[in-house]
Amino acid sequence: MPTTTLLQPAQWQALVVGTALAAATMLVLWLRQLRTRDATAVDIAWAANLAGLAILYAMLSDAPAGRRWLVALCGGTWGLRLAWHLWRHRIGKGEDGRYASLRASWGESAQSKFLVFFLAQALLDALLSLPFLLAAFHTKATLHWTEIVGALVVLVAVVGESIADAQLERFKRRADARGRTCRVGLWRLSRHPNYFFEWSAWIGFALLATSAPLGWCAWFAPALMLYLLFKVTGIPATEAQALRSRGDDYREYQRTTSVFVPWFPRR
Repeated sequence: MPTTTLLQPAQWQALVVGTALAAATMLVLWLRQLRTRDATAVDIAWAANLAGLAILYAMLSDAPAGRRWLVALCGGTWGLRLAWHLWRHRIGKGEDGRYASLRASWGESAQSKFLVFFLAQALLDALLSLPFLLAAFHTKATLHWTEIVGALVVLVAVVGESIADAQLERFKRRADARGRTCRVGLWRLSRHPNYFFEWSAWIGFALLATSAPLGWCAWFAPALMLYLLFKVTGIPATEAQALRSRGDDYREYQRTTSVFVPWFPRR
């Protein structure tokens, strides 16, 4: 078992640089929303920042090249795919309903509270980047089996989330989709298959870092993501918006369909 109890100086330096870059990105986007009154871009930047941090840590590390490439590819592919998906489906279509509701409820203090919110997302990026930081600076010459399994889990998660997103997109293009809930493909088995596979990716990231010194700390990331999805910005906000827009149809969907883990519908 590794006995290291603190991050190494090179890891601290990389973390400080990464946090500063993430905060600068969020500050620029906050200034943008002062003009546009649209905070939707914060979600895109959150995903893109995580991809950038994975790549940055891999570039700054002197660990074996194979491991650094693995971290950069896993974190970069996941984050950039999510950022691109959010960009395609949210930018230019008005402010996301969650942020519009916050803007209305915050009233005159909305701008200062959004500043805190944007910078908090940068801090969240830094916290969640811990698996990338630990894995990228792991100097052992050969890959551990947990790293290989972790990369495979990330691959499955990215493919699964991509399929779920594509199925929902096709459903929304149907003429009869308005006011109805998607129940096709993965959405028949889970109310939030995209969130399930997103969380699965974090299991993969934690596995990538498990064999590194302080690797056990990486499991903080999937635990935090699960809490956020169930208690903060994920499932509660999404389902509240779905109930407002789809009413009884969504209530029936809630009654029959697993909230998270894909499973057979209840009769």
